[in-house]
Amino acid sequence: MSEKFKIAIVGATSLQGKELSEALADSVFGAAEVALIDDEARAGQLEAAGDEATVVQRIDKGSFAHVDFAFFAGAREMTRKHWNEALNMGASVVDLSGALDDVPGVLVLTPWLGDELAVAEAEGISLSTPAIVAAHPAAVTLALMVSRLQGLSEVRSASATVLEPASEYGRKAIDELHQQTVALLNFQNLPKEVYETQVAFNLVPSFGVSRVLGESEARVRRHYELLRGGRIADAGIQLLHAPVFHGTGLSVAIEFAERVPAGRVETALSGKHIEIAGDDVEPPDNLRSAGQGDVVVSVRTQSGTKEASNRFWIWASFDNLKIASLNALACAMVLRRLRPQGKVQ
Repeated sequence: MSEKFKIAIVGATSLQGKELSEALADSVFGAAEVALIDDEARAGQLEAAGDEATVVQRIDKGSFAHVDFAFFAGAREMTRKHWNEALNMGASVVDLSGALDDVPGVLVLTPWLGDELAVAEAEGISLSTPAIVAAHPAAVTLALMVSRLQGLSEVRSASATVLEPASEYGRKAIDELHQQTVALLNFQNLPKEVYETQVAFNLVPSFGVSRVLGESEARVRRHYELLRGGRIADAGIQLLHAPVFHGTGLSVAIEFAERVPAGRVETALSGKHIEIAGDDVEPPDNLRSAGQGDVVVSVRTQSGTKEASNRFWIWASFDNLKIASLNALACAMVLRRLRPQGKVQ
């Protein structure tokens, strides 16, 4: 008989909250009772929770009664304000908002790099662990690729450029990108409430005077550093905002100590969570990866030839909200599997 859990999704009407709710239905938590929670302005809305329409509840002190897992997928301010309430009510907290990155004792995690229980033991997850931050999907993807590639040969250097979409910043950012696009085509003034600069038909390293994009880049770097834990090669990381609504692109340059055939690089990368786009199919792009639970990857030598090389370009595309949700559920699985052992209440 399967376990029956109660799960709360806080920030349920956000893009990430909706994606997480959908991913829950196809996971081992599919039979769980799901409470959709958000602020007062969004309470009363109907949202899908699995195959059922569920009314979004206003967050209050009783929202976390009897909740086993609380996923925080909305605004960072909401997470900071309410995560301790969930913790004090006995819920296991998984943060997708990034609000708890700097809280002492909170762990940044992806079980995708190893067996869930082995990861839990290595990270020291116990009753004293206040919460888990589901690692940024770009950091997860890069760490997964580098960890697999270093089995071929020593990785002398690795660098990555993350092309971040509007959906990372929520519905308002998507709407403003759309409004800017329409305004430019009609020779009108651009709305800049979210971005502070033109992002439509543009590729930018910063949003005007805003520090948001720099903070996103720093977060990816920090998460990658925590995930690699000195076990996999270091990597240089930069982040750019791409003029796309959804789907992250990742361009990675890898240099090995020895020359290896491109086929071996593809074989090393291929496996759980990574799908190789062969020469006979269209290369990865954000449209193809939308809704997919795997990262789609293509590989070529730096020279573009079929000969063995020690330098490669790897292009990856993935659904940022989907990968974040699946990793968050994997983090919850770590806690779920430890519960019978008495390590998590």
